[in-house]
Amino acid sequence: MKIFSACLATETNTFSPIPTGQNDFFTVLNDDIVIGAHNFDEIPPFALWHKKALARGDEFIFSLFAFAQPSGLTTKTAYQTLRDEVLTELQIAGPVDIVLLYLHGAMVANGYDDCEGDLLYKVRSIVGPEVVIAVELDLHCHLSEQMLKQSDIIITFKEYPHVDIDARAEELFNLAIDTQQKKCGPTMAMYDCHMMGMYPTTTREMRGFIAAMTEAEQQEGVLSVSFAHGFPFGDVPEAGGKILVVTDNNIPLAKSLAKTLGRQVFALRHGIGFPTLPQEEAMTRATSAIALRGCSTTANESEQKPVVIADQSDNPGGGAPGDATYTLAWLLEHHIQNVGMAIFYDPQVVRLAQAAGEGAQLSIRFGGKLGVTSGSPLDIDVTVGMIKENYQHRFPQIDPATCQESKPVYWPVGDTVALHCQGIDLIVSSERSQCFSPCIFGDFGITAKEKSLLVVKSIQHFYGAFAPIASEVIYMAAPGAVPPIVQQIPYKRVNTGDMYPWIDSPLL
Repeated sequence: MKIFSACLATETNTFSPIPTGQNDFFTVLNDDIVIGAHNFDEIPPFALWHKKALARGDEFIFSLFAFAQPSGLTTKTAYQTLRDEVLTELQIAGPVDIVLLYLHGAMVANGYDDCEGDLLYKVRSIVGPEVVIAVELDLHCHLSEQMLKQSDIIITFKEYPHVDIDARAEELFNLAIDTQQKKCGPTMAMYDCHMMGMYPTTTREMRGFIAAMTEAEQQEGVLSVSFAHGFPFGDVPEAGGKILVVTDNNIPLAKSLAKTLGRQVFALRHGIGFPTLPQEEAMTRATSAIALRGCSTTANESEQKPVVIADQSDNPGGGAPGDATYTLAWLLEHHIQNVGMAIFYDPQVVRLAQAAGEGAQLSIRFGGKLGVTSGSPLDIDVTVGMIKENYQHRFPQIDPATCQESKPVYWPVGDTVALHCQGIDLIVSSERSQCFSPCIFGDFGITAKEKSLLVVKSIQHFYGAFAPIASEVIYMAAPGAVPPIVQQIPYKRVNTGDMYPWIDSPLL
């Protein structure tokens, strides 16, 4: 078979002050792979797709990988240029049997509420009705009718944190092959859950619901089940949680199962969100726990582990700037020491640290640069620690089938430095990125396990790697650009009138 593949993805926070231009996309072309400038291992899930296609003897055509850190609206020029690059490569490829696309599902550009739907429409216009179009989406997507209409198969991640990217990619590949070989005939149906929120899959309730989805996939005629959680920071009409079911030529089954599972997740609505605390309450709880531990003469091994706080409101993975100073200011004001914080975005400070060199002492104006939600810049004295150029931050991945760690994703965060300030170690990068794992400290000579407190700029992707070293994990809603309490988001286009948590009446 002849398989064409591409990625064009970003998660758009329509409230973010940071526009997403073409230079913000990490882009890999086929020529980059050919000359060895990049390899497939850098761009999951293409390594898996390439390996499986070669093992089958298929012709695998890689066209473009373009992925941008979540930010504000993508510029029209950037979207159209990258989209047209994919479409041109598809036309050059000639007749193909399968199109495999790795998209996000929440990309919004100037003039395009549904970039994925637009791209899929144009792909279908080129390849015609007989070619299989199979799409892997992030579960934080705005699942639209246009996406379903133009695709044969759509599968979203099941896990949040997203540790199953390759697992879902393998599922998609196998279904695409079976579809092209006429072993199955996918039909899709979607059910609107009338919910808006963020739902970590580490809770007992969500583990149970994932088990229910997996069990449903064992039914005869059911090919795949996805829960698209939605992306609360995209103010578009399609936003919100939805169930997607793919069946084998059985649309009534797809519709009924999607409705059944949709009602099931709606019934869980009160118990599956984040137990987020305001900053003052979160910080007081953490520091009180640390103080009690210091007074104890019988502290056990669990109590000796650091408290981990998720600064959810300044998560670059949701489109926040990553330079908010509210929590650091609180720590300095209260003289809290033995703390690690990551990852701050401040390229100017990184350049100053690089110029001064490791071991230098600097007086800097830190953070608070990118908008009113970032807080005020802090004038602080720091000592420069380790410096790394073009640092790649490790995001561990888990195979859900075996519970074993699989090939990690490495996230480029640019030039990165460690700074020490009054008992607080700060990791600062020249490219925006959320914090995924404690290696962000270890790679810079800082032992995370020996800290009393770790503060990470992330909503949930930190959890898989940090929870095992934590005495407690606290989710915090400090001031910031991505408030985890959705009622605080100033929607103008999302219809909240029939959506939980604005209303709490059962689904009709």
